[in-house]
Amino acid sequence: MTSLAEQLKRLALPQNDPSLLDRSEVASLLFTCKEAATIDRDTFFAIGCTGLEELMGIDPSFEEFQTSLFSSTSKALERSVQTKAVNQQLNKNISLFLIHLSPYFMLKPAQKCLEWLIHRFHIHLYNQDSLIGCVLPYHETNLFVRVIQLLDIKSPTHKWHWMDPIRVFSECPGNSAQLRVLLVFYASTIVSALGAAAKITDTMVSLLLPYVQKGLKSSVQDYRAATYMIICQMTVKVTVETSLVHSLMVQISKTLFKVPSLVRDGLACLNLLLQTQSGDKLGKKPFNYLCKAPELVTLLQSLSTGYDISPLLQYLLPHLVHTIVKSDTEEQEESEETENDIYIEHLQVIIESIPLEKDLDSLLASKFLEEFISRGTEIESNPTKMAALNQKILPLVRLLERKYPKALDSVLEKHLEDCTDEAAQNLFHQFISLSLSCGKYKEGFDQAFIEEAIFGRLKDDNRDVVMSALSSLEIMVQIFREQVNPEVVVSSLLNIFQKDDLSKDGKWYKVLERAVKILVKEEILKEKKELLDAAVMQLLPFMIITNANSKSSDWKMAVCLSESDLCSLHPLLKGWPEALGEAIKSTKSAELVGVANEKIILLLSGNLTSGDPSSLLQMVDDLILVAETESDSVRQKVTTLIIGSALVQCCCNTEMKENYFPVALRVFCFLDKKIQNLRTCEPAEETPLNWSVETAEEILVPKDLLSAYIEKLNSDETAHAEESAMVLFLLKNFINGLKAPLSFSEVVISLLINLGSPVSEVRRAALNCLHSLRGVKESLFHPVLQHLEQKTEEIVSDPTYIAQMVLSHLLPALDRLLEKVFNKPEAMLKDEVILLHLILGKFNEYSATLLCKNQQSLDLFIKSLHASKKIYEEIPPFQITALGQITKPFFAAVSDGMVQQKLLKVLFDLLLNCKNPLCAQTISSVFKGITVCAEQIVRELEPPEKSKSLATVQQTRRQKMQQQRKPQDAELAPEARPFSWQRVMLILELLQHKKKLRRPQALVPALFNLLSRCLEPMASEEENMEYTKQLILSCLLNICQKLSPDGSKVPADILDKEKFNVELIVQCIRISKMPQTHHHALLLLGAVAGMFPDKVLHNIMPIFTFMGANVLRLDDTYTFQVINKTVQMVIPALIQAEDSDLSESSGSVEEVVIKIIRVFVDALPHVPEHRRLPILSQLITTVGGDKFLWVLLVLLFEQYVTKTVTATSSTEKDAVLEADTEFWISICCEFNVRSQFQSVMKIIQYLTELPENKEDDPETKKLRTCKTKPKNQDGQLFNVESHSDKQLRHFKFLSVSFMSQLLSSQSFVKKIVEYEETEELQDLEQRLLEEVLHYINTVASSVEGNVDKPTAKFWRVLLSKCYDMLDKVNALLPTETFIPVIGGLMVNQLPSVRRKAMDLLNNKVQQRTKWQKSQILQLLELVPELIAIVKCRRKEEEEEQAINRQTALFSLKLLCKGFGTENPAPLMPALLKTLKSKKELVSNEIYLLSAVTALLKVAETLPHFLSPYLLECLLQVVRLEKIVAEFGPTSQISVRVAALKTILATRLAPRILLPAVTKCYSEVLHTRKNCLGPLMNILKEHISGMEKEHLISHQPELTAFFMKVLDFRTEHAEDDLEEVGKIEAHIIDCLISMVMKLSEASFRPLFFKLFDWSKTETTLRDRLLTFHRIADCIADKLKGLFTLFAGHLVKPFAETLNQVNISKTDEAFFDSDNNTEKSCLLLQFTMDCLHKLFLFDTQKFLSKERAETLMQPLVDQLENVLGGDEKFQERVTAHLIPCIAQFSVAMADDSLWKPLNYQILLKTRHSSPKVRFAALLALIEVAQKLKENYLVLLPESIPFLAELMEDECEEVEQQCQKTIQQLEVILGEPLQSYF
Repeated sequence: MTSLAEQLKRLALPQNDPSLLDRSEVASLLFTCKEAATIDRDTFFAIGCTGLEELMGIDPSFEEFQTSLFSSTSKALERSVQTKAVNQQLNKNISLFLIHLSPYFMLKPAQKCLEWLIHRFHIHLYNQDSLIGCVLPYHETNLFVRVIQLLDIKSPTHKWHWMDPIRVFSECPGNSAQLRVLLVFYASTIVSALGAAAKITDTMVSLLLPYVQKGLKSSVQDYRAATYMIICQMTVKVTVETSLVHSLMVQISKTLFKVPSLVRDGLACLNLLLQTQSGDKLGKKPFNYLCKAPELVTLLQSLSTGYDISPLLQYLLPHLVHTIVKSDTEEQEESEETENDIYIEHLQVIIESIPLEKDLDSLLASKFLEEFISRGTEIESNPTKMAALNQKILPLVRLLERKYPKALDSVLEKHLEDCTDEAAQNLFHQFISLSLSCGKYKEGFDQAFIEEAIFGRLKDDNRDVVMSALSSLEIMVQIFREQVNPEVVVSSLLNIFQKDDLSKDGKWYKVLERAVKILVKEEILKEKKELLDAAVMQLLPFMIITNANSKSSDWKMAVCLSESDLCSLHPLLKGWPEALGEAIKSTKSAELVGVANEKIILLLSGNLTSGDPSSLLQMVDDLILVAETESDSVRQKVTTLIIGSALVQCCCNTEMKENYFPVALRVFCFLDKKIQNLRTCEPAEETPLNWSVETAEEILVPKDLLSAYIEKLNSDETAHAEESAMVLFLLKNFINGLKAPLSFSEVVISLLINLGSPVSEVRRAALNCLHSLRGVKESLFHPVLQHLEQKTEEIVSDPTYIAQMVLSHLLPALDRLLEKVFNKPEAMLKDEVILLHLILGKFNEYSATLLCKNQQSLDLFIKSLHASKKIYEEIPPFQITALGQITKPFFAAVSDGMVQQKLLKVLFDLLLNCKNPLCAQTISSVFKGITVCAEQIVRELEPPEKSKSLATVQQTRRQKMQQQRKPQDAELAPEARPFSWQRVMLILELLQHKKKLRRPQALVPALFNLLSRCLEPMASEEENMEYTKQLILSCLLNICQKLSPDGSKVPADILDKEKFNVELIVQCIRISKMPQTHHHALLLLGAVAGMFPDKVLHNIMPIFTFMGANVLRLDDTYTFQVINKTVQMVIPALIQAEDSDLSESSGSVEEVVIKIIRVFVDALPHVPEHRRLPILSQLITTVGGDKFLWVLLVLLFEQYVTKTVTATSSTEKDAVLEADTEFWISICCEFNVRSQFQSVMKIIQYLTELPENKEDDPETKKLRTCKTKPKNQDGQLFNVESHSDKQLRHFKFLSVSFMSQLLSSQSFVKKIVEYEETEELQDLEQRLLEEVLHYINTVASSVEGNVDKPTAKFWRVLLSKCYDMLDKVNALLPTETFIPVIGGLMVNQLPSVRRKAMDLLNNKVQQRTKWQKSQILQLLELVPELIAIVKCRRKEEEEEQAINRQTALFSLKLLCKGFGTENPAPLMPALLKTLKSKKELVSNEIYLLSAVTALLKVAETLPHFLSPYLLECLLQVVRLEKIVAEFGPTSQISVRVAALKTILATRLAPRILLPAVTKCYSEVLHTRKNCLGPLMNILKEHISGMEKEHLISHQPELTAFFMKVLDFRTEHAEDDLEEVGKIEAHIIDCLISMVMKLSEASFRPLFFKLFDWSKTETTLRDRLLTFHRIADCIADKLKGLFTLFAGHLVKPFAETLNQVNISKTDEAFFDSDNNTEKSCLLLQFTMDCLHKLFLFDTQKFLSKERAETLMQPLVDQLENVLGGDEKFQERVTAHLIPCIAQFSVAMADDSLWKPLNYQILLKTRHSSPKVRFAALLALIEVAQKLKENYLVLLPESIPFLAELMEDECEEVEQQCQKTIQQLEVILGEPLQSYF
């Protein structure tokens, strides 16, 4: 296009667009151009409006465009002819609409709207920017492309021209040349760009991938080809992730399957992809698609001619093999089967036509093998599937073998080397069999592999598997005849027999039969006799007949074995087939088992006897081994007896001569073992037997017994008795068949051995046997037997006698041999040496007593102990053998102590002189093993007796002086030489570890004697005695530990303390310079301290003085442990001494402890620094931290004041003091809080006791007056006399400073925080505060007393330090603790302490602004104490009192100011307390009125806050009502109490009031019964005001309450009836108030519950009174409604009337004294209730039945004179007659009136005039009620009245006349004419 044309193009307007003029094609979004041209404007408008309406339904904001762009006027609008302003407005509206439309662009309504805008307003021409802006977010969609196609953007200068390719691409058809050019450009550009790029980044790949995937999915062939090229270029240049490779493979293979074009190119692309990328883990999906691609194998074949396609084959081949092998032909459908055929065909063609290079052949072979073994493992148990698999892969394997034999061979060989698993080997074997050339592998196979494969299957539990394995074994034996190990074959086959029990599973018979056939082949067993023997022995049990059933597996197996060649091969079974056959033919089935077993017994015994004698013993051993096999099977148990019988039979056979005794011995051992086993399993109950072993004459076991035994076993029964009988039978036969031995030697020797038996009867029997042999005079044993006969009694009485006798006879031989050993050892023969050793062996515990009786035996034994020469190298010296005989039993058996002593002496002498280490070691072992008495050791330790013992101490000293003057003569002293310290040391060394020592305390004097000798100067000079001392001390320690393992005291009868020379131990410590000796001595002293504390106490100071001077200065762990041990052992002894009755020592224990601590403190500068703290901690822990920690601190302060200060330069003093203070604090913090607190308090107390100045010390003054030297002050702490004034002041200042620092140290504060005993801690803190305040007072008085003295400054500084200490104590206290502590201080006896406590409180309250609620409450608890101080309740001085009162008032002011407004004192408790004081209330009306008014106001104002005090309020209110009753009902008090009751009743919720009322009732029930009325009134008023729903919800609670309170009468059965009745009236009234609010449905269960309650217990008849009264009251309230519930009352009421009628019964109704009164009341309530029932009966309640029930009981009451005349008269007139009269009215039936009237008339004939009078009154009352209706009753009444007219009682007669007159008035007729 020319430049001019471009300019014109730019200047062109949209309205001039030629498309607007062409109507053949119209721009459209929804339709094609041609379709749109056929649609008119109205249709487009309708489409647009429809879309807008739908959009308005989604988004109402589209409504604004309804009147503009979509109005009907817009149809005629042609924007090309509109003004600029109109078009601008239109553009604005369109732009706004398109912005609104953009979110809904993909919806159909939005596209309809766009269709209208394109058609009418040409927005694709006029509003291109807005349109593109609207659709640009959807650039990935086809719809976006459709919109772009509407735009004219072809011009290169157009701003949206870059989108033109989208438009062009979408317009091009699939086969257009223009598209091809475009795609060529696309491919060449991208490929070139990828090729030119130095590095392809992830970003580039991620940008390309969407287009690559789109290209692969495209149906355009060129586009796909371009995509393949791009993929190839990309994969060559960069390695991508496996997941991407997998995705591309899936896409390509899917495309090749779905679009069958460019398949070759696609395969080539795949090959390159796999060649350049990792092909692992690509999955099976691409493979499935590839296999479905057309002509896959053909194309691969053509590609392979020019290219390397091994990468693609490397992926395909494993998947092909896996799919073929894994597919299951049995379970496949037709389609799957076809697919599988395709895979097989593909693989066949690939193997045949495509060369497999680069190890592909090996890969294929190994994959075949691997997949076959894998699949075979899964389906091995299914032979059908296994066969199908073999058939399927057979042609493939053989094809592979033909094409690539080497590859298959190498794979098989390699697998053969690596394969170890049995199952895999078996499958491998099957795989080999598939190949054509399997035969060539036979020689190359690993024999072990084949054997394991087959033999392993022989162990299987499945019969079929074992059967198959047997078949394979048979073939293997044929093929590998020479290589197969027959032993392995035989053992494997025999194992099958061991494993399988035919009796449990008979189906195994076939397997065992096949195994027998293989086994008995001559080739296997004939050559090796051992194998034949093993086979026969293992199969022999299977040949025993245990079951006569010919169909059983056991029978078949026995017959099978008998018919096999096994019997002919082995001599033991020769003739068995014939014997068994004969037995079967000639015997009945029932007897066959017994007969057959008898025959096999005879056969076995006969074959054994007649067989080769050389193999007899081995065969017997084998048979016994089989017989002794443990098993529960019947077969094995029977086999044991059969073999036993055969062996016994063999022994009884006369033909056996040569091997008889070895065989008999073996058989006897077998029988003996069998009997022993039977003994251990004897049954609980004895079983009777039909066979007697004694009487049985058979040579063999009885057949019947054997058959019965087998039958029982087969029935799973125990056959213990039968088995025992058979074994005894065998034993009997064996004994009967015994043959005499050729020589008596063995017999004699056996009998001689039994002479040493511990059982006397055995010895006697052995002697008897030996006596029977004495007749054989030519025997070598004849002399011995003669001698034994002479000693019969001794042998029988003493079991050891024979051993002594033997030894005594051997002594001459021993003597001769020992002489030869000492004189001519070289001439000793080896046999002589052995004999000598054997003779020495006879010195044992049995012959030991001979040493005491026979001196020669002792001498010879001692002589043998000296025979140390070793004659033969391999034989030990005689000395060692002799020493070995000295065992614990041997030594104990030597009864003579002198002989024991002699032996010990010899042992010690040998040890001293021996040079052989073995001898020394043996002696040590011997001594350790024997039990020795300590006295024997003492004799060995004591020095040889001197010529004459020194009689006196003076003589001893004189001798010592002489020895000192003439030391040279000592060497020549004859008595000094024999004593050997070396011998003593050896003995002491042996004693170190000696445990078996009797009475070790006997050694103590001897050891102290030795220790004394060690300490003599002569001994020390002679040789170094330190080691000896250590040994002695160690022995003494061991003895102490034995005598007192727990370190407690030892009784004097065991060890006298005087024998324990503690002074000697102390002397040993002093003299010795060796630390080890010190350690031993200190440890011994520690042990002695527990045993003899007083002895240690007397020597304690020298010990610890020595420790301070020497031991403490050493720096090694052992020394440190010794110090700790000494302290732990010795100090508790001191404490124990203090607690004991040792009066001489107990008073000074504290002083001694102080001295000990002083020793440690003085030695402290010389102790290594890191040892100081542990040593002092251990010391104070031992003596008791609570008691002596303060002592340590005071002594440390004194040391610093007196020594450290003087030894330190002035520049270093501060640093030294700081270091020392830290050390002191660390010591304190080693102990618990309590110990530290007590120590501080004790230091303060000690400081208080110290004088102000040295001159004031009373001790000093006393000393000056006496002018005597002061005593030793080591027991004192700070000796004022020996120190200066300055040191005293320094000491005090240092003490206070330290305590201040301690109380503020971190470690101390941490311990305070961690301390859990809060109460104890609070007590300690309070006591500490008291002590500090007390000391402050002391210091303050000193300050005042020393104002004018030079020391005034010191006292002021000290006071400041004291206040500092006080602040530190105060700071320790948390607020919760501070307040109680201050409270405790405020009751202290000292006024100053109380004042200081208040000052501390005031400071705390003023300083702190925030307080917790609990803390405020604690503070307020201090108010009473402060008030007590203000009120001067303590006796104090006037001045002190004034100051304290002011301080207390100030404290009160601060508390009121700080906490008063928020914490007013609770009013209610005080108010209720006021109301409780009855005296004050009654005496003062104003006081009472005020209290009531106050309570009323509180109740009016805060009714909802009364619940905590409600019970108390109720108690006071009900009590008040009785009090205010005196003032009258109109008084102010009565009015207010009534108002208070109303408020309580009406203003409180039921959930609050009801529980309180229940509790209140329980409170006043027994104490103030008269208060119950007011309480019930409150409840009544409350119930009356309750809402219905509240009443319903609380009805159960109320019911329970009333059930409880209605028992009031019952609980007070003996009380005044009138009082009880009044209270009960209140209760019932309250109950009625609830009843009146209940519905019928609610009331009915309540009423019947009350009815049941009244009848619950016969003893509680008072309940009837209450119930009848309730019923009366309810009837009065409910009136006619009550008849609905009263039906159940009729019969009980009738019974009650009869029971209380004394005219009918004499029994008292109530078991109480006031029975009559109660009965009268009950009658009254009953009749009143009935009267009300009759009165209000409008519903015909009184039926005929009920009337008849009640009639007689009611009328009979006319004669019930219960209670006397007055009561009777009052009851009849007021209650009974109205009831009867109303009863007649309620009847309303003349048929019932007549009986009633008649019964009343009958009472007029009663003997009592009162009854007759009452009957007349009842009669007239009935007549008055019935009026004219009585006329029907008149005729029968006239006779009775006529009788009464002449009654003997005048009153009755008069009343009769009155009655007649009244009847005339009632009836209106004259009646006189009838009389």
